[in-house]
Amino acid sequence: MTHFDVDLFVIGGGSGGVRAARVAATHGARVAIAEVSKWGGTCVVRGCVPKKLMVYASEVRHGLDDARGQGWTVPPATFDWLTFITAKDKEIARLSAAYATRLQKAGVRLYEARAHLIDDHTVQVGDTRVTAANILIATGGTPRKPHAGTWITSDDAFHLAELPESIAILGGGYIAIEFAHIFAGFGSRVTLVHRGDHILRGFDPDVIDEVHRGLVAHGIEVMQAMTVPPGSAVAMSAIGRAPHSANLGLEAAGVTMGEHGAIVVDEWSRTNVPNIYAVGDVTARVALTPVAIREGHALADTLFGGKPTPMKYHCIPTAVFAQPPASSVGLTEPAAVALGHDVQVFKARFRPMKYALSGRDEHVMIKLIVDKETDVVIGLHIVGVEAPEIVQGAAIAITMNATKADFDRTFALHPTIAEELVTLR
Repeated sequence: MTHFDVDLFVIGGGSGGVRAARVAATHGARVAIAEVSKWGGTCVVRGCVPKKLMVYASEVRHGLDDARGQGWTVPPATFDWLTFITAKDKEIARLSAAYATRLQKAGVRLYEARAHLIDDHTVQVGDTRVTAANILIATGGTPRKPHAGTWITSDDAFHLAELPESIAILGGGYIAIEFAHIFAGFGSRVTLVHRGDHILRGFDPDVIDEVHRGLVAHGIEVMQAMTVPPGSAVAMSAIGRAPHSANLGLEAAGVTMGEHGAIVVDEWSRTNVPNIYAVGDVTARVALTPVAIREGHALADTLFGGKPTPMKYHCIPTAVFAQPPASSVGLTEPAAVALGHDVQVFKARFRPMKYALSGRDEHVMIKLIVDKETDVVIGLHIVGVEAPEIVQGAAIAITMNATKADFDRTFALHPTIAEELVTLR
């Protein structure tokens, strides 16, 4: 019987890798994990968390305007970029350290060094070689850039020495739209350039319309072109992320790669090499942090927990932290029709009470998509204040195949935005 140093070696200390390592260790496995940068990966260090901190900070100016309309005397406010960046960096450092601490408490061996495969059971990590019964690749992705020109990416945006006076952002997805609002909120002049026919490809048309309206309302110039126009102080590429699979020794181990370097896996997150697995953005399945976490957890349960758990990608809630934010779960109206559903749509658009006194021209759009034959709610789309929080709760019901009748017989919580979910007729 072959003896290995560990039962599982994880390359990548981001959301998926950390969850897999920690859960595997709690199941009693001998686990090691390597991370060349900071613990927490894209989400904690250069993605979801610092970006959300930026969203909160950039929304303050709108809150101050609202306060004046509600009777508060608010003197002219100024924003200091470096003060914010310093506070943000302190919080990210705290979270990153907390990730490392939780791994250590679970009994995971940590390596803060670059790792790559020597063969299908051997990992070179720094100056050390470790043999492993199973290997997990969870290295995430890297920002894409156009081939020509000088660009920053979302990674760089978190560490700019100063707030740009003007910025042109290339892209029409989550990252581009969120950073357009962030920089506009901080006071930059922003141009958003998207290559496709419209922003937010794959979202429901009503969501696209509302988010586009919000961009324009916040003074952001939105244009369709192949590249950003000259004249902006900073040009930012936000055209997506590519799987970070280079220089990992995958070829030496015989791992099959797909388009753009994505690692090809099955529903068990298993590559063509039986003991090598991959989760998260490096697989280019669904590039969302909660999905990577679920994939990592499922793999640990499958290998070491006695609970075989294949991945099923159904009813994944998602949010775009625009201002106001957009959030969805389930099918869009076009997708539902394309799949053969006889669709019934319930929709409302209104200005929330929060802005009744300040007069802010901002609305909420709520759209329920129902299969007429079964009465099952198959899609929910909201644009407006607190949309992600509302959708997260409703996603439980939709995942459980709740019907429109189930929604209708639920008492409303008044006065709230969310009550519209159960009063739509």
